[in-house]
Amino acid sequence: MIPRAQLLASLTALATIAAGGLAAAQASSPTPTSAQDGAVVYKRCAACHTATGAGIPGAFPPLQSDFRELAASKDGRRYLSLAVMRGLSGPIEVEGKTYRGMMPAQSGLDDGDIASVLNHIGTKIARSGPAFRAFTRAEVAAARKSGASLSAAQVAKLHADAGSQ
Repeated sequence: MIPRAQLLASLTALATIAAGGLAAAQASSPTPTSAQDGAVVYKRCAACHTATGAGIPGAFPPLQSDFRELAASKDGRRYLSLAVMRGLSGPIEVEGKTYRGMMPAQSGLDDGDIASVLNHIGTKIARSGPAFRAFTRAEVAAARKSGASLSAAQVAKLHADAGSQ
């Protein structure tokens, strides 16, 4: 049974998205062209992960510590790139808690956009973990090529393999 707070948080986020909040943010946000524009792209993410990256307990995972742990390894960096471009479906564990939701693919973002938003998270949102090394457009392009046939469920399974618990 889903705890009431988790259910309410999930319903609130879904209502925001269904009401066009996310679509409006996407439509009104210019396409970023540099790493500085990652904050613009992150507005899409904030609907679920919140502006601070704290997430919504029980519904949407935080990005504040797990992110840098993942970004410190080659497999983790591939996973983060694929999570944005392919989405996630199925359970992942973050900070000892299991999240069973779904993250939609951000298929409208190009490799530069994805690198920009990941760099924004790594420098402005994630607050703990190893030193952050910036993502490049070429690195994201390589992840796109290697993960082209993966489903959102397959990407979610990469989370544990990428070394983050």
